[in-house]
Amino acid sequence: MTEKLLTPLLQKLDEKAAKYSLLDKYAAGEQPLSFLSPSAREALGNRLTAVSVNVPRLLVESMAERLRILDFTGIDVWPLWLANDLDQVAGLVHREALTLGDAYCTVWADSQGKPLVSAESARQVSMLTDPGTRQTVAALKRWETDRTTEAVLYGPDTITRLRAEQTGATVAGFRTVEVIANPLGVVPVVRFKNGSRLLDDGVSEMRDVLTLTDALVKLMSDMLVASEYTARPRRWASGLELEESEVLDAEGNPTGEVEVVNPIGESDRLMVNEQADGKFGQLPGSDLAGYENGINIIMRQIAAVSGLPEHSLGIGSDNPTSADSIRASEAALTAKAEARQATFGRSWEAVVRLMVAVRDGVDPTGLQAQVRWADAATRSTAQEADAVTKLFTSGLLPASVALARLGYSTDEIDAIRIARRAEAIDNFPIAGALR
Repeated sequence: MTEKLLTPLLQKLDEKAAKYSLLDKYAAGEQPLSFLSPSAREALGNRLTAVSVNVPRLLVESMAERLRILDFTGIDVWPLWLANDLDQVAGLVHREALTLGDAYCTVWADSQGKPLVSAESARQVSMLTDPGTRQTVAALKRWETDRTTEAVLYGPDTITRLRAEQTGATVAGFRTVEVIANPLGVVPVVRFKNGSRLLDDGVSEMRDVLTLTDALVKLMSDMLVASEYTARPRRWASGLELEESEVLDAEGNPTGEVEVVNPIGESDRLMVNEQADGKFGQLPGSDLAGYENGINIIMRQIAAVSGLPEHSLGIGSDNPTSADSIRASEAALTAKAEARQATFGRSWEAVVRLMVAVRDGVDPTGLQAQVRWADAATRSTAQEADAVTKLFTSGLLPASVALARLGYSTDEIDAIRIARRAEAIDNFPIAGALR
Protein backbone atom coordinates (compact mmCIF):
# COMPACT_ATOMS: atom_id res chain seq x y z
CA MET A 1 0.00 0.00 0.00
CA THR A 2 2.89 2.35 0.79
CA GLU A 3 4.45 1.92 -2.65
CA LYS A 4 1.06 2.30 -4.31
CA LEU A 5 0.49 5.70 -2.70
CA LEU A 6 4.08 6.95 -2.55
CA THR A 7 4.77 7.27 -6.28
CA PRO A 8 1.60 9.25 -7.18
CA LEU A 9 2.13 11.60 -4.24
CA LEU A 10 5.76 12.24 -5.16
CA GLN A 11 4.87 12.79 -8.81
CA LYS A 12 2.08 15.17 -7.84
CA LEU A 13 4.54 17.12 -5.72
CA ASP A 14 7.03 17.45 -8.58
CA GLU A 15 4.59 18.34 -11.36
CA LYS A 16 3.72 21.69 -9.76
CA ALA A 17 7.26 22.76 -8.91
CA ALA A 18 7.65 24.98 -12.00
CA LYS A 19 4.31 26.71 -11.42
CA TYR A 20 5.10 27.37 -7.77
CA SER A 21 8.53 28.73 -8.67
CA LEU A 22 6.98 31.23 -11.09
CA LEU A 23 4.34 32.29 -8.56
CA ASP A 24 7.03 32.78 -5.93
CA LYS A 25 8.91 35.11 -8.28
CA TYR A 26 5.81 37.21 -8.88
CA ALA A 27 5.07 37.32 -5.16
CA ALA A 28 8.60 38.56 -4.49
CA GLY A 29 8.53 41.02 -7.42
CA GLU A 30 11.39 39.19 -9.14
CA GLN A 31 9.61 38.08 -12.32
CA PRO A 32 11.51 38.59 -15.62
CA LEU A 33 10.81 41.59 -17.85
CA SER A 34 8.45 39.85 -20.25
CA PHE A 35 8.17 42.61 -22.88
CA LEU A 36 11.64 44.17 -22.83
CA SER A 37 13.25 43.34 -26.16
CA PRO A 38 16.96 42.43 -26.38
CA SER A 39 17.63 45.53 -28.50
CA ALA A 40 16.07 47.81 -25.88
CA ARG A 41 18.02 46.05 -23.15
CA GLU A 42 21.24 46.54 -25.13
CA ALA A 43 20.44 50.20 -25.78
CA LEU A 44 20.21 50.71 -22.03
CA GLY A 45 23.59 49.11 -21.54
CA ASN A 46 21.92 46.24 -19.65
CA ARG A 47 21.27 48.64 -16.77
CA LEU A 48 17.51 48.03 -16.72
CA THR A 49 17.34 44.41 -15.57
CA ALA A 50 14.27 44.52 -13.30
CA VAL A 51 11.28 46.73 -12.72
CA SER A 52 9.12 45.66 -9.77
CA VAL A 53 5.49 46.77 -9.70
CA ASN A 54 4.30 44.19 -7.20
CA VAL A 55 0.54 44.22 -7.70
CA PRO A 56 0.26 40.43 -7.07
CA ARG A 57 1.68 40.77 -3.58
CA LEU A 58 -0.53 43.79 -2.90
CA LEU A 59 -3.57 41.69 -3.77
CA VAL A 60 -2.50 38.82 -1.52
CA GLU A 61 -1.76 41.14 1.40
CA SER A 62 -5.05 43.01 0.95
CA MET A 63 -6.95 39.72 1.09
CA ALA A 64 -4.94 38.22 3.95
CA GLU A 65 -5.36 41.20 6.25
CA ARG A 66 -9.14 40.68 6.08
CA LEU A 67 -8.87 37.05 7.24
CA ARG A 68 -8.59 37.33 11.03
CA ILE A 69 -9.85 34.55 13.29
CA LEU A 70 -11.41 35.70 16.57
CA ASP A 71 -12.51 32.49 18.25
CA PHE A 72 -14.12 29.07 17.92
CA THR A 73 -17.52 28.08 19.21
CA GLY A 74 -18.83 24.65 20.10
CA ILE A 75 -15.43 23.43 21.25
CA ASP A 76 -12.90 24.44 23.91
CA VAL A 77 -9.77 24.86 21.80
CA TRP A 78 -8.57 28.45 22.20
CA PRO A 79 -5.82 27.65 24.78
CA LEU A 80 -4.46 25.03 22.37
CA TRP A 81 -4.73 27.56 19.55
CA LEU A 82 -2.59 30.06 21.43
CA ALA A 83 -0.15 27.39 22.64
CA ASN A 84 0.63 26.55 18.99
CA ASP A 85 1.01 30.26 18.07
CA LEU A 86 -1.77 29.87 15.54
CA ASP A 87 -2.95 33.40 16.22
CA GLN A 88 0.23 34.38 14.33
CA VAL A 89 0.76 31.36 12.07
CA ALA A 90 -2.79 31.41 10.67
CA GLY A 91 -1.95 34.55 8.68
CA LEU A 92 1.04 32.79 7.11
CA VAL A 93 -1.15 29.86 6.09
CA HIS A 94 -3.64 32.24 4.47
CA ARG A 95 -0.89 34.05 2.54
CA GLU A 96 0.60 30.77 1.37
CA ALA A 97 -2.76 29.48 0.14
CA LEU A 98 -3.60 32.78 -1.57
CA THR A 99 -0.17 32.87 -3.26
CA LEU A 100 0.28 29.27 -4.40
CA GLY A 101 -3.33 28.10 -4.36
CA ASP A 102 -2.78 25.55 -1.58
CA ALA A 103 -1.40 25.35 1.94
CA TYR A 104 -1.49 22.62 4.56
CA CYS A 105 -1.47 22.02 8.31
CA THR A 106 -0.39 18.80 9.99
CA VAL A 107 -1.66 17.89 13.44
CA TRP A 108 0.13 15.38 15.65
CA ALA A 109 1.27 15.00 19.25
CA ASP A 110 4.51 16.34 20.72
CA SER A 111 6.77 14.47 23.15
CA GLN A 112 4.36 15.22 26.01
CA GLY A 113 1.26 14.13 24.13
CA LYS A 114 -0.02 17.65 23.54
CA PRO A 115 -1.38 18.70 20.13
CA LEU A 116 1.27 20.05 17.80
CA VAL A 117 0.20 21.94 14.67
CA SER A 118 2.67 22.63 11.87
CA ALA A 119 1.97 24.94 8.93
CA GLU A 120 3.20 23.47 5.65
CA SER A 121 3.87 24.86 2.19
CA ALA A 122 2.43 23.34 -0.97
CA ARG A 123 6.00 23.15 -2.25
CA GLN A 124 6.65 20.33 0.24
CA VAL A 125 3.24 18.66 0.68
CA SER A 126 0.90 16.84 -1.71
CA MET A 127 -2.41 15.11 -1.08
CA LEU A 128 -4.60 12.47 -2.72
CA THR A 129 -8.39 12.61 -2.37
CA ASP A 130 -11.13 10.16 -3.27
CA PRO A 131 -12.89 11.61 -6.34
CA GLY A 132 -16.16 10.09 -5.22
CA THR A 133 -16.33 11.21 -1.59
CA ARG A 134 -13.67 13.97 -1.78
CA GLN A 135 -12.22 12.60 1.43
CA THR A 136 -8.46 12.63 1.99
CA VAL A 137 -6.87 9.28 1.16
CA ALA A 138 -3.22 10.07 1.96
CA ALA A 139 -0.77 12.95 2.18
CA LEU A 140 2.98 13.28 1.83
CA LYS A 141 5.60 15.75 3.00
CA ARG A 142 9.09 15.77 1.48
CA TRP A 143 12.08 17.89 2.44
CA GLU A 144 15.86 17.82 2.23
CA THR A 145 18.65 17.81 4.80
CA ASP A 146 22.35 18.33 4.14
CA ARG A 147 22.80 14.72 3.01
CA THR A 148 19.41 13.05 2.67
CA THR A 149 15.90 13.51 1.34
CA GLU A 150 13.27 12.85 4.00
CA ALA A 151 9.57 12.08 3.51
CA VAL A 152 6.56 11.25 5.66
CA LEU A 153 3.55 9.42 4.27
CA TYR A 154 0.38 10.16 6.22
CA GLY A 155 -2.41 7.59 6.05
CA PRO A 156 -5.58 7.07 8.09
CA ASP A 157 -4.11 4.05 9.88
CA THR A 158 -0.33 4.47 9.78
CA ILE A 159 2.34 7.16 9.51
CA THR A 160 5.39 6.04 7.50
CA ARG A 161 8.76 7.78 7.60
CA LEU A 162 10.94 7.35 4.51
CA ARG A 163 14.45 8.39 3.55
CA ALA A 164 16.61 8.55 0.44
CA GLU A 165 20.37 8.63 1.04
CA GLN A 166 20.89 11.56 -1.32
CA THR A 167 19.68 15.10 -1.80
CA GLY A 168 17.30 15.96 -4.60
CA ALA A 169 15.58 12.58 -4.66
CA THR A 170 12.26 12.72 -6.51
CA VAL A 171 10.53 9.36 -6.89
CA ALA A 172 13.11 6.62 -6.57
CA GLY A 173 15.52 5.73 -3.80
CA PHE A 174 13.24 5.97 -0.74
CA ARG A 175 13.29 3.28 1.95
CA THR A 176 11.06 2.88 4.98
CA VAL A 177 12.65 4.08 8.22
CA GLU A 178 9.76 3.83 10.65
CA VAL A 179 6.06 2.95 10.69
CA ILE A 180 3.85 4.11 13.56
CA ALA A 181 0.15 3.62 14.17
CA ASN A 182 -2.28 6.50 13.63
CA PRO A 183 -4.90 6.35 16.41
CA LEU A 184 -6.88 9.26 14.96
CA GLY A 185 -8.38 7.14 12.19
CA VAL A 186 -8.07 9.98 9.65
CA VAL A 187 -5.20 11.55 7.74
CA PRO A 188 -3.81 14.22 10.13
CA VAL A 189 -3.18 16.70 7.30
CA VAL A 190 -5.65 19.47 6.42
CA ARG A 191 -5.62 21.23 3.07
CA PHE A 192 -6.36 24.93 2.63
CA LYS A 193 -7.51 25.15 -0.97
CA ASN A 194 -7.97 28.54 -2.56
CA GLY A 195 -10.65 28.08 -5.17
CA SER A 196 -14.20 29.07 -6.01
CA ARG A 197 -15.15 26.08 -8.18
CA LEU A 198 -15.74 22.45 -7.30
CA LEU A 199 -12.99 20.98 -9.46
CA ASP A 200 -10.39 23.71 -8.91
CA ASP A 201 -7.08 22.18 -7.87
CA GLY A 202 -6.03 25.19 -5.84
CA VAL A 203 -5.79 28.47 -7.78
CA SER A 204 -3.47 31.33 -6.94
CA GLU A 205 -5.28 34.55 -6.09
CA MET A 206 -2.69 36.29 -8.25
CA ARG A 207 -3.59 34.38 -11.43
CA ASP A 208 -5.85 37.04 -12.97
CA VAL A 209 -3.36 39.87 -12.50
CA LEU A 210 -0.13 38.20 -13.66
CA THR A 211 -0.35 39.10 -17.35
CA LEU A 212 -1.73 42.53 -16.51
CA THR A 213 1.25 43.03 -14.22
CA ASP A 214 3.55 42.10 -17.11
CA ALA A 215 1.80 44.70 -19.28
CA LEU A 216 2.14 47.28 -16.50
CA VAL A 217 5.84 46.54 -16.11
CA LYS A 218 6.23 46.85 -19.88
CA LEU A 219 4.78 50.36 -19.86
CA MET A 220 6.91 51.29 -16.87
CA SER A 221 10.00 49.96 -18.64
CA ASP A 222 9.18 51.89 -21.82
CA MET A 223 8.68 55.03 -19.77
CA LEU A 224 12.08 54.59 -18.15
CA VAL A 225 13.69 54.05 -21.55
CA ALA A 226 11.94 57.14 -22.91
CA SER A 227 12.98 59.20 -19.90
CA GLU A 228 16.58 58.18 -20.49
CA TYR A 229 16.74 58.91 -24.23
CA THR A 230 13.98 61.33 -25.18
CA ALA A 231 12.38 62.91 -22.11
CA ARG A 232 15.58 64.52 -20.85
CA PRO A 233 16.33 67.65 -22.89
CA ARG A 234 19.44 67.31 -25.09
CA ARG A 235 21.81 70.19 -25.91
CA TRP A 236 23.36 70.79 -29.29
CA ALA A 237 26.09 73.06 -30.63
CA SER A 238 27.31 74.02 -34.08
CA GLY A 239 30.70 75.32 -35.11
CA LEU A 240 32.66 73.07 -32.75
CA GLU A 241 35.34 70.71 -33.92
CA LEU A 242 35.07 67.17 -32.68
CA GLU A 243 38.02 65.79 -30.73
CA GLU A 244 39.76 62.50 -31.30
CA SER A 245 40.93 60.25 -28.51
CA GLU A 246 43.22 57.25 -28.70
CA VAL A 247 41.59 53.96 -27.76
CA LEU A 248 43.32 52.04 -24.95
CA ASP A 249 43.05 48.36 -24.18
CA ALA A 250 42.09 46.86 -20.83
CA GLU A 251 45.64 47.31 -19.55
CA GLY A 252 45.84 50.97 -20.57
CA ASN A 253 48.08 50.44 -23.63
CA PRO A 254 47.38 52.23 -26.97
CA THR A 255 45.64 50.09 -29.58
CA GLY A 256 46.39 52.33 -32.55
CA GLU A 257 42.73 53.22 -33.02
CA VAL A 258 41.07 56.55 -32.39
CA GLU A 259 37.51 57.50 -31.51
CA VAL A 260 35.58 60.74 -31.87
CA VAL A 261 34.76 62.41 -28.54
CA ASN A 262 32.24 65.11 -27.78
CA PRO A 263 34.24 68.21 -26.75
CA ILE A 264 31.53 69.23 -24.30
CA GLY A 265 31.06 66.78 -21.45
CA GLU A 266 27.67 65.78 -20.16
CA SER A 267 28.33 67.44 -16.81
CA ASP A 268 29.76 70.73 -18.20
CA ARG A 269 27.63 73.67 -17.12
CA LEU A 270 29.59 76.29 -19.12
CA MET A 271 30.11 75.82 -22.87
CA VAL A 272 32.55 77.87 -24.94
CA ASN A 273 32.56 78.18 -28.72
CA GLU A 274 35.51 79.86 -30.48
CA GLN A 275 33.69 80.07 -33.79
CA ALA A 276 31.98 83.41 -34.45
CA ASP A 277 29.04 81.76 -36.19
CA GLY A 278 28.75 78.96 -33.66
CA LYS A 279 25.43 78.40 -31.99
CA PHE A 280 24.03 76.55 -28.99
CA GLY A 281 20.57 75.13 -28.53
CA GLN A 282 18.44 72.54 -26.76
CA LEU A 283 16.10 69.89 -28.11
CA PRO A 284 12.74 69.70 -26.32
CA GLY A 285 12.13 66.62 -24.20
CA SER A 286 9.30 64.29 -25.12
CA ASP A 287 6.09 64.26 -23.08
CA LEU A 288 5.53 61.12 -20.97
CA ALA A 289 1.81 61.76 -20.43
CA GLY A 290 0.91 59.00 -22.88
CA TYR A 291 2.59 56.43 -20.66
CA GLU A 292 0.65 57.74 -17.66
CA ASN A 293 -2.61 57.24 -19.54
CA GLY A 294 -1.64 53.72 -20.54
CA ILE A 295 -0.61 52.85 -16.99
CA ASN A 296 -3.95 54.11 -15.65
CA ILE A 297 -5.81 51.93 -18.16
CA ILE A 298 -3.92 48.82 -17.03
CA MET A 299 -4.44 49.75 -13.37
CA ARG A 300 -8.20 50.01 -13.88
CA GLN A 301 -8.23 46.61 -15.55
CA ILE A 302 -6.36 45.20 -12.56
CA ALA A 303 -8.90 46.80 -10.24
CA ALA A 304 -11.75 45.29 -12.26
CA VAL A 305 -10.50 41.68 -12.20
CA SER A 306 -8.97 41.68 -8.71
CA GLY A 307 -11.47 43.70 -6.69
CA LEU A 308 -8.73 46.02 -5.44
CA PRO A 309 -10.10 49.56 -5.00
CA GLU A 310 -8.58 52.24 -7.20
CA HIS A 311 -7.25 54.25 -4.25
CA SER A 312 -5.09 51.28 -3.17
CA LEU A 313 -3.59 51.17 -6.68
CA GLY A 314 -2.73 54.87 -6.66
CA ILE A 315 -5.28 55.90 -9.28
CA GLY A 316 -8.55 57.77 -9.18
CA SER A 317 -9.36 61.17 -7.79
CA ASP A 318 -6.68 63.27 -6.13
CA ASN A 319 -9.21 64.56 -3.60
CA PRO A 320 -9.61 62.55 -0.36
CA THR A 321 -12.75 60.42 -0.46
CA SER A 322 -15.17 59.92 2.39
CA ALA A 323 -15.20 56.83 4.58
CA ASP A 324 -18.49 55.69 3.04
CA SER A 325 -17.14 55.92 -0.50
CA ILE A 326 -14.00 54.03 0.53
CA ARG A 327 -16.11 51.19 1.95
CA ALA A 328 -18.24 51.15 -1.19
CA SER A 329 -15.16 50.92 -3.41
CA GLU A 330 -13.91 47.97 -1.31
CA ALA A 331 -17.17 46.02 -1.61
CA ALA A 332 -15.82 43.59 -4.23
CA LEU A 333 -12.64 42.90 -2.22
CA THR A 334 -14.70 42.43 0.94
CA ALA A 335 -16.99 39.94 -0.81
CA LYS A 336 -13.97 37.93 -2.03
CA ALA A 337 -12.50 37.93 1.48
CA GLU A 338 -15.79 36.68 2.94
CA ALA A 339 -15.80 33.87 0.37
CA ARG A 340 -12.29 32.90 1.45
CA GLN A 341 -13.42 32.96 5.08
CA ALA A 342 -16.05 30.36 4.22
CA THR A 343 -13.48 28.22 2.37
CA PHE A 344 -10.64 28.44 4.87
CA GLY A 345 -13.03 28.27 7.81
CA ARG A 346 -13.91 24.63 7.09
CA SER A 347 -10.21 23.78 7.01
CA TRP A 348 -9.54 25.50 10.33
CA GLU A 349 -12.49 23.69 11.86
CA ALA A 350 -10.94 20.39 10.72
CA VAL A 351 -7.64 21.46 12.30
CA VAL A 352 -9.16 22.23 15.71
CA ARG A 353 -11.12 18.97 15.67
CA LEU A 354 -7.84 17.12 15.19
CA MET A 355 -6.25 19.15 17.99
CA VAL A 356 -9.00 18.22 20.43
CA ALA A 357 -8.88 14.60 19.28
CA VAL A 358 -5.15 14.46 20.07
CA ARG A 359 -5.70 16.12 23.45
CA ASP A 360 -8.71 14.09 24.58
CA GLY A 361 -8.16 10.85 22.66
CA VAL A 362 -11.55 11.00 20.94
CA ASP A 363 -12.78 10.50 17.39
CA PRO A 364 -12.34 13.80 15.49
CA THR A 365 -15.30 13.05 13.21
CA GLY A 366 -17.66 13.23 16.19
CA LEU A 367 -16.64 16.77 17.19
CA GLN A 368 -18.33 20.00 16.14
CA ALA A 369 -16.59 23.37 15.84
CA GLN A 370 -17.32 26.66 14.16
CA VAL A 371 -14.83 29.43 13.47
CA ARG A 372 -15.69 33.06 14.17
CA TRP A 373 -14.07 35.59 11.85
CA ALA A 374 -13.54 39.31 12.22
CA ASP A 375 -15.56 41.53 9.92
CA ALA A 376 -13.90 41.56 6.49
CA ALA A 377 -15.11 45.08 5.75
CA THR A 378 -13.01 48.14 6.53
CA ARG A 379 -14.62 49.94 9.44
CA SER A 380 -13.15 52.13 12.15
CA THR A 381 -13.43 51.17 15.82
CA ALA A 382 -15.56 54.24 16.52
CA GLN A 383 -18.02 53.39 13.73
CA GLU A 384 -18.32 49.77 14.81
CA ALA A 385 -18.75 50.72 18.47
CA ASP A 386 -21.41 53.30 17.60
CA ALA A 387 -23.43 50.82 15.54
CA VAL A 388 -23.24 48.07 18.17
CA THR A 389 -24.07 50.49 21.00
CA LYS A 390 -27.23 51.58 19.20
CA LEU A 391 -28.31 47.95 18.78
CA PHE A 392 -27.55 47.24 22.45
CA THR A 393 -29.35 50.30 23.87
CA SER A 394 -32.40 49.55 21.73
CA GLY A 395 -32.59 46.10 23.29
CA LEU A 396 -31.94 44.18 20.09
CA LEU A 397 -28.64 42.72 21.29
CA PRO A 398 -27.60 41.39 24.71
CA ALA A 399 -24.32 42.58 26.19
CA SER A 400 -22.44 39.34 25.43
CA VAL A 401 -23.44 39.40 21.75
CA ALA A 402 -22.59 43.11 21.50
CA LEU A 403 -19.11 42.46 22.90
CA ALA A 404 -18.65 39.58 20.46
CA ARG A 405 -19.64 41.88 17.58
CA LEU A 406 -16.90 44.26 18.72
CA GLY A 407 -14.32 41.50 18.36
CA TYR A 408 -13.89 40.35 21.96
CA SER A 409 -13.08 36.67 22.46
CA THR A 410 -15.07 34.35 24.73
CA ASP A 411 -12.43 34.58 27.48
CA GLU A 412 -12.41 38.37 27.28
CA ILE A 413 -16.21 38.50 27.46
CA ASP A 414 -16.17 36.25 30.54
CA ALA A 415 -13.52 38.48 32.16
CA ILE A 416 -15.61 41.59 31.44
CA ARG A 417 -18.71 40.00 32.96
CA ILE A 418 -16.80 39.02 36.10
CA ALA A 419 -15.31 42.51 36.41
CA ARG A 420 -18.74 44.16 35.99
CA ARG A 421 -20.24 41.82 38.58
CA ALA A 422 -17.46 42.68 41.03
CA GLU A 423 -17.92 46.41 40.42
CA ALA A 424 -21.67 46.08 40.96
CA ILE A 425 -21.07 44.38 44.31
CA ASP A 426 -18.55 47.04 45.35
CA ASN A 427 -20.96 49.83 44.44
CA PHE A 428 -23.94 48.25 46.26
CA PRO A 429 -24.93 50.45 49.27
CA ILE A 430 -24.72 47.68 51.89
CA ALA A 431 -21.32 46.62 50.61
CA GLY A 432 -20.15 50.21 50.81
CA ALA A 433 -21.41 50.54 54.37
CA LEU A 434 -19.69 47.34 55.42
CA ARG A 435 -16.42 48.68 54.09
